[in-house]
Amino acid sequence: MASMTMIQALRSAMDVMLGRDDNVVIYGQDVGYFGGVFRVTDGLQAKYGKTRVFDAPISEGGIVGSAIGMAAYGLRPVVEVQFADYFYPASDQIVSEAARMRYRSAGDFTSPITIRMPCGGGIYGGQTHSQSPEALFTHVCGIRTVMPSNPYDAKGLLIAAIRDDDPVIFCEHKLMYDLRTEVPDEPYAIPFGEANVVRDGDDVTVVALSRMVHYAGEAVDQLVKDGIECELIDPRTTSPLDEDTILDSVERTGRLVIVDEATPRCSIATDIAALVADRAFAALKAPIRRVTAPHTPVPFAPSLEKLYIPSPERITAAIREVHGYER
Repeated sequence: MASMTMIQALRSAMDVMLGRDDNVVIYGQDVGYFGGVFRVTDGLQAKYGKTRVFDAPISEGGIVGSAIGMAAYGLRPVVEVQFADYFYPASDQIVSEAARMRYRSAGDFTSPITIRMPCGGGIYGGQTHSQSPEALFTHVCGIRTVMPSNPYDAKGLLIAAIRDDDPVIFCEHKLMYDLRTEVPDEPYAIPFGEANVVRDGDDVTVVALSRMVHYAGEAVDQLVKDGIECELIDPRTTSPLDEDTILDSVERTGRLVIVDEATPRCSIATDIAALVADRAFAALKAPIRRVTAPHTPVPFAPSLEKLYIPSPERITAAIREVHGYER
């Protein structure tokens, strides 16, 4: 296996699929000649040519709308929205067209589209470059939503996304692009809807998303010194969601903390909390705790953004509170 950053793992996945399937095309703003704003597609145009990897105008609606037409007639477009915050002009195409194509046509047409988008805070980009909108996509029937937390998962999930016949929103956290782990050189796919149990434990179930998996990992490692053993679960995909793994863990531990960088109202954290309250309430020994951003736009000032994003310290405090709760 090779040591790869998240960028290299994502590029490797696209390289694999471009080489294996002539119907795969990749495009978006600056994706071709420049390799994307985060250089994820760097070198792919030189290798596969300007008809397979190319630049698109500054029009998210046009990018996604054209991908829907391509997909309906046999191609497998992988398009990049430069920042997740920019998807709103394409929301009608994503929600009303791509997500509904299979249902509206009774299966005659599908939308095998992968929409890559950098998400999350940490670069001091404020409310126009640092949002985490994954819950908006998870809410929509007909869309698969993917949130890798490491390079190994990123490559396997992106290959699975490109192969999938339904539209996939692929959320890549900007601050994990330089994260490096061991990644196989050969192709492999990770099935959607299968969570990764990052760490076993019997005291508290901790469910974390994307970059928050690493923050939660720091908290869990710290708590081991105090004899608190947490089970850390990375869902990897929010739609489909691996409900069984989460529920089985809570049935055993009786305690749940959910860590989500997004705002709390109608979020993934709230959805998972509702799931557990609905189907495993009798197992709970303490109230469910959500560690999220506040219900405000992402602030621009670095000092405020640091307070906005959940920290390992906040996660540690939440776990301690849940673990020590007595009825």
